[in-house]
Amino acid sequence: MASPQPTEPRLYIGLMSGTSLDGIDGVLFDAASLAVTGHVHNPFPPALRDELLALNGPGDNELHRAALAANAVACGCADVVAQLLEATGTRREQVAALGAHGQTVRHQPDGPSGYTVQLLNGALLAEQAGIDVVCDLRSRDVAAGGQGAPLVPAFHRAVFGSAGRDVAALNLGGIANLSLLFADGRTGGFDCGPANCLMDGWIARHQGRAFDADGAWAASGRVSPALLATLLAEPFFMQPPPKSTGRDLFHLGWLQSRLTPGLAPQDVQATLLELTARSAAEALRAQMPGAAALIACGGGARNGRLMQRLADLLPGVAVSSSAAHGLPVDQVEAAAFAWLAMCFVERRPGNLPAVTGAAGPRVLGALYPA
Repeated sequence: MASPQPTEPRLYIGLMSGTSLDGIDGVLFDAASLAVTGHVHNPFPPALRDELLALNGPGDNELHRAALAANAVACGCADVVAQLLEATGTRREQVAALGAHGQTVRHQPDGPSGYTVQLLNGALLAEQAGIDVVCDLRSRDVAAGGQGAPLVPAFHRAVFGSAGRDVAALNLGGIANLSLLFADGRTGGFDCGPANCLMDGWIARHQGRAFDADGAWAASGRVSPALLATLLAEPFFMQPPPKSTGRDLFHLGWLQSRLTPGLAPQDVQATLLELTARSAAEALRAQMPGAAALIACGGGARNGRLMQRLADLLPGVAVSSSAAHGLPVDQVEAAAFAWLAMCFVERRPGNLPAVTGAAGPRVLGALYPA
């Protein structure tokens, strides 16, 4: 019998800059094998990061500043693409399309006037990269009455789903979102609360550091039960899925308005870490009580203290990093947006209405041809 022929690669590029504002991750993704074959990460220049953070709230001359920031994000994405192609020895013509998330600065999807804004000049990116660009991937779901998020559960199903047992995937970026991969083939998912956005902001304010490496500063403090209870009283946590959130809700002003005098900064950090772990664990228990495993990805999966607290709060659930399943934690979301670009090219729906609440399956994205 003849040996089966290897599957011809189907190459896409995925570009992700998330709520944590740590920079742009780019991956070269083989859609035939569901494998990442190259990865580049470039941090945002500090001035651009500060401007993107400022644009999450109202300010002067927003239209002009947002347009300039969208151009800067596009140029940063083009740099990542060029480095990725060079590092992998790939020609532009070999790449079917690139899926680019853009930088979220507003996410208010509820109601007939709902909208979501991801800053990215898709035309400029197509001009500089020389590859078809698929972007604005959330707006069509919102137009169909959905939350526009999370969009990754279908991809998580493809790469992490396991026959015969309930498995969850937890993305710990700026915001935490759960994908529920049920043994019977059903897929669910929703944003469950803040992940790194509050912890990163708090340590930047008090120690001038971008993040709390391995949760060491949080581990030096003590959780305040009173503050934790106040934070968990936020109505978002009690809201049933479908639901999504972002910096529109969870920002340092939200935290500051709930603080009482006298708390040591490290105790606040410890409480914020506990908030992330507790809100995710309680959401998982409520929505998938039979979960056998939790696979964590995103920057928060590198936080040993956070991963330990998740394991403590979920006895009987095998908590692991996506790296243990073949996909490093900082590549998962970029790979998901490469996969969504493939869905667009093949004119297949990229959303799951059961997850986002949209009126039905929709092809997601806008195309800027090379």
